[in-house]
Amino acid sequence: MNAQVLGISVDSVPCLKAWAESLGGITYPLLSDFYPHGAVAQKYGVLLPDGRSERAIFVIDKAGIIQYVDIHDIDSQPDNEVLFGVLARLEPQAAARWQAAQPGAAPEPQVDVVLYCTPWCPACRRVRAYFQEKHISYVEVDITRDRAAAMRVREWANGYETTPTFNIRGQIIVDFDRAKVDKALGLA
Repeated sequence: MNAQVLGISVDSVPCLKAWAESLGGITYPLLSDFYPHGAVAQKYGVLLPDGRSERAIFVIDKAGIIQYVDIHDIDSQPDNEVLFGVLARLEPQAAARWQAAQPGAAPEPQVDVVLYCTPWCPACRRVRAYFQEKHISYVEVDITRDRAAAMRVREWANGYETTPTFNIRGQIIVDFDRAKVDKALGLA
């Protein structure tokens, strides 16, 4: 689709760089709204009195008109399917071409341990290290690339795309609860 994702934060450039590196990199540009502090956030109505900004998503069309706004709690995750729908409404032909280019949805891997994750998830990195330390074989599914997998995670996690999520021999565990994971793996 003919769209550009930008991340904007009231943090300084060095802070944004460190944050992006801590996530293993970001696939979209990050912009600093640091000086004058929060000027962009204030214009969009999401600058808080204490100098922080709300977590928000704006979809702006080619004419500069805001077509969609989602202001949400820092712990909640926006619904990507809703965002795809907004973008598809703005550019139906591009959306159709994009959808046609997507590979078919892969079925869930038939292995003992499936880790549903995202490339940027810090907890997912901890799980990978933990599984390596314990010599646990697993298959990793990136829910940012496999929308069918993302939908499975949303079903298991009360509508959220929570990562990491595990399917360990048919037992679903949402988030990295080491005691639950160890029990499911027979380590406890």
